Amino acid sequence: MKKFLLSFVMLLLTATSMFAQRDREHWIAPFFDSSSTVYNKALYFSTDSTTPFEVKIYSNNIQIGAVTIALNNPQVFFLPQNTTTDPDVDPVEMSNNNQAYTAINKGIYTSGPKEYFLTLRIYNGSHGEILTSKGKAGLGTTFYAAPAPTTTTTGGYNFTAAVLATEDNTSVTVTGFNAGVVFINQPATTNTITFTLNKGQSYILAGTSTSSGNSTGFIGAKIVSTKPITLTNGNSNGFYATSGGVDGSDLILDQSVPADRLGKEFAMIRTLGALNTGYNMEGGMIVATENNTEIFLNNGGSPVATINEGEFYRILDADYVQQGTSTHYNIFVRASKNVYLYQFVSGNSNARNNGGYNYIPPLNCFLPKKIEQIGKVNEMPISVPAPPNPNNPPVSGQPTSTFLLKLNIITEAGATVLVNNVAPTAAEGPYPLSGNSQWVTYAISGVQGNLTITSTKAVTAGVNGGYSTAGYGGYFAGFSSVPLISKVTGVCIPGIILEVPDNFDTYQWYLNGVAIPGATSNTYTPTVAGNYTVNVTVGTCPGVTTPVFKVFKCLQETNTTLVICGIKTITPAFTSSTQTIVPGTVQILTPPSSGTAVVNPTTGVITYTPQAGFLGTVTMVYQFCGNATEFIDCEKVTLTLQVVPFIVTDRTIFACQYDGKAYFDLTSANVTDTTVPFVRKYYPTLADLNAGTNEITNPTVYFSGEGFIYVKVTTSEGCEATAKITLKFYPSPIVNDATISQCFLEINETQAKFDLNTAVVTSQSPITKRFYPTFTDANNGTNEILANLAANYFSTDATVYVRVYSAQGCYSIAKITLKVIPPKRSAQLVDKFICIDDRTTLDAGPGYQSYTWSTGATTQSIQGVPVGEYWVLLKDNGCSVKQFVKVKKIQDPVITSVEISNNTATVIATGGTAPYQYSIDGLNNWQTSNVFTNLTRGQHTFFVKDSYNCAPVSTEITVPNLINAITPNGDNKNDYIDYRELAYKENLTFTIYDRYGNKIFMGDKFNNFRWDGKHFDKKILTGTYWYHISWNEPNAQKTPVKYTGWILVKNRE
Repeated sequence: MKKFLLSFVMLLLTATSMFAQRDREHWIAPFFDSSSTVYNKALYFSTDSTTPFEVKIYSNNIQIGAVTIALNNPQVFFLPQNTTTDPDVDPVEMSNNNQAYTAINKGIYTSGPKEYFLTLRIYNGSHGEILTSKGKAGLGTTFYAAPAPTTTTTGGYNFTAAVLATEDNTSVTVTGFNAGVVFINQPATTNTITFTLNKGQSYILAGTSTSSGNSTGFIGAKIVSTKPITLTNGNSNGFYATSGGVDGSDLILDQSVPADRLGKEFAMIRTLGALNTGYNMEGGMIVATENNTEIFLNNGGSPVATINEGEFYRILDADYVQQGTSTHYNIFVRASKNVYLYQFVSGNSNARNNGGYNYIPPLNCFLPKKIEQIGKVNEMPISVPAPPNPNNPPVSGQPTSTFLLKLNIITEAGATVLVNNVAPTAAEGPYPLSGNSQWVTYAISGVQGNLTITSTKAVTAGVNGGYSTAGYGGYFAGFSSVPLISKVTGVCIPGIILEVPDNFDTYQWYLNGVAIPGATSNTYTPTVAGNYTVNVTVGTCPGVTTPVFKVFKCLQETNTTLVICGIKTITPAFTSSTQTIVPGTVQILTPPSSGTAVVNPTTGVITYTPQAGFLGTVTMVYQFCGNATEFIDCEKVTLTLQVVPFIVTDRTIFACQYDGKAYFDLTSANVTDTTVPFVRKYYPTLADLNAGTNEITNPTVYFSGEGFIYVKVTTSEGCEATAKITLKFYPSPIVNDATISQCFLEINETQAKFDLNTAVVTSQSPITKRFYPTFTDANNGTNEILANLAANYFSTDATVYVRVYSAQGCYSIAKITLKVIPPKRSAQLVDKFICIDDRTTLDAGPGYQSYTWSTGATTQSIQGVPVGEYWVLLKDNGCSVKQFVKVKKIQDPVITSVEISNNTATVIATGGTAPYQYSIDGLNNWQTSNVFTNLTRGQHTFFVKDSYNCAPVSTEITVPNLINAITPNGDNKNDYIDYRELAYKENLTFTIYDRYGNKIFMGDKFNNFRWDGKHFDKKILTGTYWYHISWNEPNAQKTPVKYTGWILVKNRE
């Protein structure tokens, strides 16, 4: 009976995705076929990316094709097949014995910018297989081989195990196989096999069934590598039925996973084999990785077996449990330690030649909730383009309605499941799993095309089936319970980017076990070499930490150019690393193109010796590494040496001289342009240089006049040359003393504001000035007048000094005389006095540049000026002074009092300008005397004018009727002196004194200014008495008037 078996193993938890086999990179190792069967072989690509992208396909590190894929657009790439004209182009199927037990350039590697699924589908009319690539989840360094046991010794059957290296210098060691195993192309018996592969190379270990030791002897063989590899194992062909005889064989292959990605709990759903046949085409095989591993089935409390590392246990058909009365059978497998579990599948209800197997992923809560998209599940490369062309698409024979496919789903209990957005029927599940209440199973028949399975909880799924003469099966997810770190881009720092799947809830990256702050996404860009891990969580699962991913710094490549003239010692040094160079790591990768280079093994210093007489360019390459224990920094240097003659040039240097000498910086003379380190020594004469005497020890401040000195230049390579340095003075600035004149300040006429910068002390340009208050300061450079003060310098007549600097920094000192231009006022312009109604002329006098009067006039004098205050702006020598002048009203004389004695009045005047003139009762009779006699009683007006003859002042005076005798005897005749008629006068006083000056009477308003000759109501003695009468006239001047005289009082005794 014909059959073929397709083994879909869709890996979920890979280095780059929660989906086991979805990855950016995939590797497939070859297999060995002992029956020389010709197969059609094609790579099937599918992805969940809606954006199309290209996947490149390589074999032996050479690109052999490419496809462009996207969601709902899977692609097929046909692999080349061997022909009679080209018998060694097949990259995966080997049948020539000399291709076993040796390194060969076979295998497949694919790479794309996004994640995708890859399966290798193999077909001929009698056999078939599907090998599902697990991406980086299939890479590791420790594996246990698990070919199916062979239950016959008929020829044409074998076991096959092939590894494919992903990096150069990968050492692989194989142990743990039985001593009776006989390998193809290696008849000698050996217990350990060791070989080394470079990237893209493979190594196949195979043995035929004709040797009885090969039946199960290679099951559990341990394969260990120093760098990541992938393993393809199985049988080509194989037969594992336990009864009924041999009726054919089948191709049994699957890609393994490394031992660090295994688990302890599994579920299997029975495939399409007939019940109770006794063939045991259904069941499975467990391979232990540790001693004392206990095996439990379903809900059994006791182990069914205990096996050691490398041993296997076979699960039989009868171990499946029927769920209720349904046709659904499943089994729960549990181990005390991590194991491999391969399920044996059957594609025909009653046959022994349609077996197959696939690796079963362990149950864990890190399974995905969605598997998208498995492409073309019911398609095989039945036909190929003719002639074979890897770049042509398949032409026919892919989907067929006669395929019988069953989709098996395992998910957590209570989950909602959809297949292509359609919920399974009740007959399709869920079904319980005996011995584990946390998981349930489904079985859905009739699936085809592209599949997407979703669940509200963790899920894995697989298919099994076929058609009338063949069957196939395999799982899609869960091949690693711990995610792996992978490279997005780059291989080292800088440039490498790390990632883990993006379907977890939280991420935390670690460097050497220490959490990296802020590194909480599924990608990270390392900047420091070290051991990187990441802890991830999803749902209620406890967090898990990935295996260590070692990140190294890239080889630093630098280019350096040196100019040399002789032997050169080169001390290697890192450009950026802080590690210490290990001298023993210094090595010359490319010797110099001329001359010799020798490494000192103790110091690591390289000594280059030019070829005698050679001038030109020499290139050499050397490399060295640091002293780290693991993450070692290395650097490769391409050194270009310019071998040139050592040449020096005579130079002239300049300095500023003072008193015929200057300080010269001899080191500023650039006598050589060499970049080689060198030493200079300076001497006052050539003879001193040759003798090595009188070396100048202060070359940066050499005090000298103009002349010559000599310098010997010696390079680090020992080259010597002599040059002459000429010492010259810069020309000093030519300066002259200068005077600045400025107008006086109004607030201080002895000072002016000077802008020292305006002093013209030189005609040269460009120059810089610095100002000082004294010559000593200028000479010493102390107490500089700062620039902001120099522009606004306030001073009396004085001198300051200025340093005038040339462009070369040399200076000369000049004196600046500061002159304050004083104000020039007019001595001729003085105050004038005029009568109030008069006018006068104001004359400032000659000798001024201009005149500006407050009246607006600009003439020397102004006429018709009335009384007032005036000023004139007098400009002389460019400076203006404002001089004020007053035209004053002449002070009028003032009649201060009028003294009247009997009929004589004396006018008292003050003020004005004497001499005065006086007049009474008119302006026609002026006299120089102020005494007027024979006045009549009554009102009189007195006039006074001074020498200016202005309008006279006047006052009106009342001359009273003065009584000279009273006889107070009561006869009403001359009884009183009565001045009550003067009571209206201001300040009126009326006083009587006796001849001794005693006051005997004071007139006031109470006695009505009337005296009756009594003193304290007593009559006074008859006699003569004196009186005084005074008042102020009611005029503007309040002219005081005073009367004196005597009075005779005659009383009767």
